[in-house]
Amino acid sequence: MIRASLIVVGLCLCLASHVAVAQTSGASLTAAAKRTSDFIKGNIIKSAEKMPEENYSFQPTPEVRTFGAMLGHIANSNYRFCSQADGGANPARTDIEKTATSKADLVKALTESFAYCDGVFAKMNDKTGGELVKFPGGDMPKLGVLGVNTAHNFEHYGNLITYLRIKGLVPPSSERAR
Repeated sequence: MIRASLIVVGLCLCLASHVAVAQTSGASLTAAAKRTSDFIKGNIIKSAEKMPEENYSFQPTPEVRTFGAMLGHIANSNYRFCSQADGGANPARTDIEKTATSKADLVKALTESFAYCDGVFAKMNDKTGGELVKFPGGDMPKLGVLGVNTAHNFEHYGNLITYLRIKGLVPPSSERAR
């Protein structure tokens, strides 16, 4: 019994020291979530810039979005998820997937949508990130909603990789590995 108590106390002290180090070193859940979001943001924007404009209308099969529509969908979703995490109204005034068609317009819309999400992250910390907001399926912490957005972006980056590969282009995440 005493041995078990000492193990529990030791684990608690160990955990407390890790939390203290994380707090003093600037490490936080919010900072980690932002780093992950920044990673995928960079790959998506570089993919958008890399694909030639004539391939923005490319779709591997009739059942899936074009490359350009995929970027518009990502931009729309960034606004939707990040405004939910922020607890405010969606600032997007148009359906980007349906209205933007040129490479310049889509790259601009995509970049602006990520900048909006960056602003939401900038206002957040671990405490406010734990606050609940309305979300389909039930209330969710703000950082959870931003995590859903990041996961969504990773999912669609996978689609973008396929589009790029079919067109003979190396995706940004593979370029760095070379």
